[in-house]
Amino acid sequence: MKETVAKFAQERIAPLVRKMDEESRMDESVLAGLFEQGLMGIEIEEQYGGPESSFFSSILVIEELAKVDPSVAVVCDIQNTLINTLLRKCGTEDQKRMYLPRLATDMVGSFCLSEVESGSDAFSLKTGAEKHKDYYVLNGSKMWISNADYAGIFLVMANANFSAGYRGITCFIVDKDTEGLQVGKKEDKLGIRASSTCAVNFDNVKVPESNILGQQGQGYKYAIGMLNEGRIGIAAQMLGLAQGCFDSTIPYLKQRVQFGKRIYDFQGMQHQISQIATQLEAARLLTYNAARLKEAGKPFIKEASMAKYFTSEF
Repeated sequence: MKETVAKFAQERIAPLVRKMDEESRMDESVLAGLFEQGLMGIEIEEQYGGPESSFFSSILVIEELAKVDPSVAVVCDIQNTLINTLLRKCGTEDQKRMYLPRLATDMVGSFCLSEVESGSDAFSLKTGAEKHKDYYVLNGSKMWISNADYAGIFLVMANANFSAGYRGITCFIVDKDTEGLQVGKKEDKLGIRASSTCAVNFDNVKVPESNILGQQGQGYKYAIGMLNEGRIGIAAQMLGLAQGCFDSTIPYLKQRVQFGKRIYDFQGMQHQISQIATQLEAARLLTYNAARLKEAGKPFIKEASMAKYFTSEF
């Protein structure tokens, strides 16, 4: 799988990286290619149109994509470790049959949690969901939402019972074309520019009760669980980015000549290369170990946090 993804990344993504970064937009051919390669529904079961592969496979794919363009890796990461996982774990059979085949073949999903005053403190979110007969009305705004510009569905965390505090937080499936849902202007970021990051506003958005994902009031548990797993995906992104930089630098060091020698042959430079190579290997082992523990159903929160911290530091 790694070789297949690496080949796809070099042939289909690499020629477009500069253009996508300058225009702050993901090329449609790249998104189409991710679906064609089966990379947007890696763990989705065969009965729903997916390849039914493993979480570890998702991590390998994210790493390989990030070597060429972390923006593309972000899209793939969120789709697999957040959107698909939540629907697979918490969705009803009707919800799975409705959304998973699309998510595996042609539809991007977006996870809406953060707000202006609710980032790391996710439990203080202000977006509300007011109950009516057999539907809810959502009002509020989400910030810094990845994939928002090209998402077909949004998994939205909103509080359906503020008197219960964070225990009122509920997850809703909201289709992009729902009246009152508006995706705001894209953020002009310094990095991962081709990955869209937008505000998402909800103005009296009517959502059927049947579109509650999982149990009412359990959204905070789902958010915590997904963020824990998501740390491994982020670690894979950082690992891939660092490895991609390293792989691009070494050939230049072997080509560049100063004082009659290749830069690569200077001992001081070799010390730096050795240090970075060692850090990369340590980062890979931390990331793979966290993925292995998660896949085996063993405790992994500490290992996931360590992997994310270490890979983002170097």
